Amino acid sequence: MALENRLLSKFLDDINHNRLALPTLPEVALKVRKIVEDPTASAAQISVVIGSDPVLSAKLLQVANSPMYRAARPIENLQAAIARLGCSVVRNIVTGIVMEQLYQNKSGGNKKAEQKLRELWLHSTKVGAIAHVIARKFTDLKADQAMLGGLIHDIGAIPIYCEADNMPELMEDDERLGHIVHKLHTLIGTSILDEWNFPQELIEVVAEHENLERESGERVDYVDVVTVANLHSYIGTDHPLAQRDWSEIPAFKKIGLTPEESIDAMEEAREEVSIMQKMLS
Repeated sequence: MALENRLLSKFLDDINHNRLALPTLPEVALKVRKIVEDPTASAAQISVVIGSDPVLSAKLLQVANSPMYRAARPIENLQAAIARLGCSVVRNIVTGIVMEQLYQNKSGGNKKAEQKLRELWLHSTKVGAIAHVIARKFTDLKADQAMLGGLIHDIGAIPIYCEADNMPELMEDDERLGHIVHKLHTLIGTSILDEWNFPQELIEVVAEHENLERESGERVDYVDVVTVANLHSYIGTDHPLAQRDWSEIPAFKKIGLTPEESIDAMEEAREEVSIMQKMLS
């Protein structure tokens, strides 16, 4: 415990004095988010920005032609995909797709750090895919915004894993590292999204998604959706969240599902979740 407390104090001190290296949003995401916020921007102008990245362009076309967004006829070019999806959806999907770059250990150091970041990204894509399905099927919230919320809900763990890459005594101790991530990832995550100028509703997702007793009024919000999606992602594991009694969690009631109904719904949507997760990763 002495070592864990010392490391916690170090992380907190680094956060308070802006010494902790926070990830920056990939450049293409910054450009897309900026241009779609311009009310005069056309689909053609947005397609020029996205078209500079062939992989991103291909993935966006794949999304536009997926069962979740499929039009009456196949969409064959980027401009048509943007017009079909709309600026807000394009912004969130592009941000989500390029987010994977942040979950790569650029230092090329400890293989354990690479593994942790890869596992974190896979977990995030699963939560994002489940959140997309829940929002689309059971709420009037924007499914793409819920998906992005799922993708970034644990983003505060990235700097911890990267910093732990230089601390062998921490990186090799899964239990201690897990405790530090649990205690600090929401605090660090909100700092990252503040830096990125993300909307408050997504900052709240990062801050509150593990607050299972959260009561925020009668209207369902993105925190509720990501909270439930996160719980679903741990079914069948030994994670502490898998041991909780879902019947006592307000988020299920706000979405309008009992825990049993939500499990049945996710079982029915398994293929849809799988398709969405594959598109993101």
